[in-house]
Amino acid sequence: MRWHVRRHRRHNANGTMSNGWKAGIALIVSGMFIPLGGGASASAAVRAQTSTVTLVLYNGQHQQTTDSVVQGFEGSHPGIKVLVRNDDEDTFDAQIVAEGSRSPADLFYTENSPALEFLQQRGLLAKVDPSTLAHTPAKYNSPEGDWVGVSARVSVLIYNPKLIKKTDLPTHVLQLSNPKYKGSLAFAAGETDFQPIVTAVTRAYGVKATLKWLDGIKANAGDHIYPDNETIADEVNRGQVAFGVVNQYYWYRMRAEVGALNMHSQIAYFAPGDPGYVIDVSGAGILKSSKNKAAAQEFLAYLVSKAGQEVVADSGDGASQSISFEYPIASGVTTKAPETPFQDLRPYPITIAQLGTGAEAINLLREVELL
Repeated sequence: MRWHVRRHRRHNANGTMSNGWKAGIALIVSGMFIPLGGGASASAAVRAQTSTVTLVLYNGQHQQTTDSVVQGFEGSHPGIKVLVRNDDEDTFDAQIVAEGSRSPADLFYTENSPALEFLQQRGLLAKVDPSTLAHTPAKYNSPEGDWVGVSARVSVLIYNPKLIKKTDLPTHVLQLSNPKYKGSLAFAAGETDFQPIVTAVTRAYGVKATLKWLDGIKANAGDHIYPDNETIADEVNRGQVAFGVVNQYYWYRMRAEVGALNMHSQIAYFAPGDPGYVIDVSGAGILKSSKNKAAAQEFLAYLVSKAGQEVVADSGDGASQSISFEYPIASGVTTKAPETPFQDLRPYPITIAQLGTGAEAINLLREVELL
């Protein structure tokens, strides 16, 4: 069975906005949500909703996770509505910079910290309330207090036991370039999830060694350089390639969607402390240009509250569940998924500041023509 990927609802092929986004667009004036239309009904709607604030959220997270969080937030904050626009976080980074002070977005929710650090370094994010930051351990928040950490994932190896034994897998990230893995390895060079690994390898071994390593894994992967982690997980599970590098939650999401009987793959970790063993933090921030900062602060507070973190923790395939399988990292909430407890992980010691914007990793990937 093929895993039917469901990640983001993107723009249509002709460049126009998707119907879901277009139908939700409304005139936002002085914090009021005014539905398109005219006549007495429109006037009545305005009077009825003068206390409603509409937040525009640029979402680089998985759509199911964000939809579940927004549903919970709106249920507990009846005076605030959230319009979600979905795309890749690097696409939104470029868009927000281009929009500048004219951006319609109030909030940005990402899968990885470098996308937020990119905006922070350009002075485009507002400060997060200290009381909100306090819900998440400081090491998972913006070093400058401009965004808050919401959840985390860890890089792993996904493998098909029919094609490769667990004992034959690499235990150190540099071993991925060993010629013995030629034709067996898959990775997604263009995924923002892959950039933190490149950054960690560079920090551990230097630029020269990283470039040599990238050349090696490029040769080993050959035709198995895929556009995203969902494709890697699906191809490994179907036996099209022996193993690949993904974040752990892709395997759990796939299992929830296709069922345990259709799972033909497993996951394994790099050696403790290895640069391939990286924690990625998902976070959210408020654009400095937002006209609805008070309501946006409430949304961030909800994300890291016990209620918001329970949405992340309550992974599953029910209609009201997030299918997240990320690790909640705030308010003392722990995952309900049957995966390695977060506190038992032994990742490479690299900080949010050291992961930075991902610019160096992108430059190295371009130098070896992987981007």
